[in-house]
Amino acid sequence: MIDKDLFWNIRSVNTQNSFGRLVDLNRRNNYNFIALIEPFQAPTEIHNFRVRLGFDNAFVNSSGKIWIFWRNEWEGVVLQNAIQQLTMKFSWGGRIFFITSIYARCDAIERLELWEELEEMDTAGSPWLVGRDFNVILNKEEKLGGQEFSQHEATDFAMCINSCALTEVRFTGSKYTW
Repeated sequence: MIDKDLFWNIRSVNTQNSFGRLVDLNRRNNYNFIALIEPFQAPTEIHNFRVRLGFDNAFVNSSGKIWIFWRNEWEGVVLQNAIQQLTMKFSWGGRIFFITSIYARCDAIERLELWEELEEMDTAGSPWLVGRDFNVILNKEEKLGGQEFSQHEATDFAMCINSCALTEVRFTGSKYTW
């Protein structure tokens, strides 16, 4: 159902390397859903990319920094369209599930608004996949370089994860993606 999905902070979908890699990944994995963070393109361009990727549907969040694509097999409705997240309610084969694509603000205070939005989400016990760029980590072992680790920010994030009853999904690939 929601096991063939890709969340990618692509940081410009219009470069040949990024877009070519995305097309190749989609061809090899036949994703049902793709969320691209920071596409660095005008929101009006999403439909050109939808066609080039072979998807039936596409949507851009209110900030223009989250693009999502999905196939017609899934019936999708926008549940929440906010600056830091886009939540969709999908149905497929009589099942209902939710997908939230995140591009959190870098500022800890501004992320508190996102944590509140997630904590208020009502998924009625249905499966809920939340993914991508939270711009915060849970422990310092997840960090390499950059600004100093903040335990306070990690605690806020952990409280949100706990409140939403979310669990970490395993991934394959590089531990550090930059």
